[in-house]
Amino acid sequence: MADITKRRNGELLRVVVSILWDKPDGMQAKEVLEAVPHKIALTAYEKGSWASSPDTPRYRKIVRFATIGLVKAGWMVKSKGGWILTDEGRSAFKKYADPEEFFREVDRLYYVWKRSQPEDETEPPVGGEERAAITFEEAEEKAWEQVQAYLKSMNPYDFQELVADLLRVMGYHVSWIAPPGKDRGVDIIAHTDPLGTSTPRIKVQVKRREESTKVDGLRSFLSVLGTDDVGIFVSTGGFTSDAMEEARSQESRKVTLLDLQAVFDLWVEHYGDLSQDARRRLPLKPIYFLAPEE
Repeated sequence: MADITKRRNGELLRVVVSILWDKPDGMQAKEVLEAVPHKIALTAYEKGSWASSPDTPRYRKIVRFATIGLVKAGWMVKSKGGWILTDEGRSAFKKYADPEEFFREVDRLYYVWKRSQPEDETEPPVGGEERAAITFEEAEEKAWEQVQAYLKSMNPYDFQELVADLLRVMGYHVSWIAPPGKDRGVDIIAHTDPLGTSTPRIKVQVKRREESTKVDGLRSFLSVLGTDDVGIFVSTGGFTSDAMEEARSQESRKVTLLDLQAVFDLWVEHYGDLSQDARRRLPLKPIYFLAPEE
């Protein structure tokens, strides 16, 4: 990294922030990295590659290493390959307009975080933690890409069964799953007791789609909820900000929104208790390696 100055790091980081600026839900890291050369002219060094990664332009690793500081500063959040700009990051972008000043503040906050960590006599050589962080980040991104592709290619009715399996393992009693055809707005009905005599009754709509569910779609689902019903809306494409605000503002109807990541996180959380048949719908296997410090 000796060829990358503090100013250059600051310029690259500010480009990352500018790419994320109007993306409140964030972007996938690979999309951000692909956009960088369209926002700033790369040097010959940055366009080149290291011998260990001949097919990967050097700038990608440079940017990944630099963004570790953004995360530790609280200016960016990374999750399953997604990069999301925080309000603190937006404020810092405006406050530190000079790239070198911007990077120096990132660097300062990184070392504030570093000094707050417990001392470890077996601490790896300088740069070891950063390399572990990048390894972890890239592995998480690749795994999430594969899981997303698998779930998005799943037959809609198989995905519906997966959601029903998830409800069962969480302690609910599934009494009905919609057969193929028109579902009239409800795909699954579940209860908190085996006989379905207690309230609330749980109505679930499952949408396996690429696009985000809009507020009109949510309102259609809300219209089928009775006073003793609780709604769960599953949308693999997520939800628009208007739809999420509509769900939060409900007073008479209770509804929970689950996007693809939320479903996957619940699946992982309860994976050990799933039946063998259920696991076959989305089989997972953990791989353990050295993780970076939180």
